[in-house]
Amino acid sequence: MPQSYEYDVLIIGSGAAGLTVALNLPRHLRIAVISKADISSGATLWAQGGIAAVLDDEDSVEHHISDTLNAGAGLCHEDAVRFTVENARESIDWLVDSGVDFTRDENAELHLTREGGHSHRRIIHAADATGHAVSTTLTEQAQARDNIDLMSRRVAVDLITNRKLSLPGNRCVGAYILNLDNNHVELFQARFTVLATGGASKAYRYTTNPDGASGDGIAMAWRAGCRVANMEFNQFHPTCLYHPHAKSFLITEAVRGEGGHLLLPDGSRFMERFDPRAELAPRDIVARAIDHEMKRLGADHLLLDISHKPADFIRQHFPTIHEKCLGFGIDITRDPIPVVPAAHYTCGGVVTDDRARADISQLYVVGEAAFTGLHGANRMASNSLLECLVYGRAAAADIARRESDIPPPPPAPDWDESQVRDSDEDVVISHNWDELRHFMWDYVGIVRTTKRLQRAKHRVDLLASEISEFYSNYRVSNDLLELRNLVTVSDLIICSALQRRESRGLHYTLDYPGLSPDVRDTLLVPTNYRTDTP
Repeated sequence: MPQSYEYDVLIIGSGAAGLTVALNLPRHLRIAVISKADISSGATLWAQGGIAAVLDDEDSVEHHISDTLNAGAGLCHEDAVRFTVENARESIDWLVDSGVDFTRDENAELHLTREGGHSHRRIIHAADATGHAVSTTLTEQAQARDNIDLMSRRVAVDLITNRKLSLPGNRCVGAYILNLDNNHVELFQARFTVLATGGASKAYRYTTNPDGASGDGIAMAWRAGCRVANMEFNQFHPTCLYHPHAKSFLITEAVRGEGGHLLLPDGSRFMERFDPRAELAPRDIVARAIDHEMKRLGADHLLLDISHKPADFIRQHFPTIHEKCLGFGIDITRDPIPVVPAAHYTCGGVVTDDRARADISQLYVVGEAAFTGLHGANRMASNSLLECLVYGRAAAADIARRESDIPPPPPAPDWDESQVRDSDEDVVISHNWDELRHFMWDYVGIVRTTKRLQRAKHRVDLLASEISEFYSNYRVSNDLLELRNLVTVSDLIICSALQRRESRGLHYTLDYPGLSPDVRDTLLVPTNYRTDTP
């Protein structure tokens, strides 16, 4: 028989955002943290660059705010930017107190580096593996808490709301979760539910993200009746290692921050022709420049070269990249790195407020799945982990403030699979999966046109119909759930892109190459949206 669980707080996602919420909640609350694979398998683990924060006397909060607003191309919400930046120092102090071993200089001060879009050195890091340091430390902290249950190999199916239970109000009371070890869907009920499921870059053929980045939280919240915003802004990281055996290995922006040069196949630099900041321009500009040059030359990759720096400097600052590239026969102390752009970050997401609250009562969304207004039309480097920390702590504080007033969830039925059968046509899933990621890359990628977007919309509608029929008749599986969610978020991306008739930030269309005077977010509202919000 499938298991049923009841907790005070259910957190779906075990990256920096989810664990930050868990570790900042009162210790008397019973908390479940759900992970698709291993607890530390999310995108946080792979973050290389670092966390942006004002930690130097020559820097200022106003400079960080200004840089973020500039990178966001007019769409950042200044109140969200200010809230995030002003709470950065406190969040970094919490990480240091938690035991994260950040890199320090010869004076034992925190070493700060600089990345594209930043006017000062303000990136705190742990060599070139910051995400690994943060993820492992927070996981160890959570494992030591007797009120936190870390539950791996579980995939969320859908949220449970009062509306689904035919009860009054608009409250989230838990979720149905597929246990991958026994293929049963389990019932998780909770007074508070937190979505910390990451972004949706797996919708694209080439991505720097881990396999789990399939937009699960965004899709589930949308189906439950939450608004989403700015889904057209997909950040493509300019530099992903190009090698047939390298699976989406990111080359951190810090390589360019420390003096790395982007080169054409003939060894010449080109970024000065696209932006006076050259390699330190924001990511959207650098990614478009690389894409343009690759298409102009018919090249399958370009080059990133830092070999002009001393070899000891390179090995000290980028040990992970140096070791990884050596494994593919590339010595970055002597050779340039072959690179291509790849889908990296989802700037839009589920609409939330400054306490990470979504449109449904008792539902919070933190991290990449959320739309806070921080990133605007283009996320500035190293603001993402900062957002996880600041809004994760804000969500935990709000839950702690409210928890004595929220009653236990009402009874909910177990998952009913009496009308479905085992699939004998999994080829449908694999075929549709490949088709989706190919046309998203070709039609909804770095450079777009209205015709390409319309073609993508036609294809995604057909896929949605096929997947809906498949979902209704067969038992759920991890691949089916991820495909269902990816089809949903891909449709949201396409619909958002079709609505934006201008080129701004990460959304660049040949049909509308200029900026519109109408500066606005793209807000999508589901048909089952209700306004009785918390």
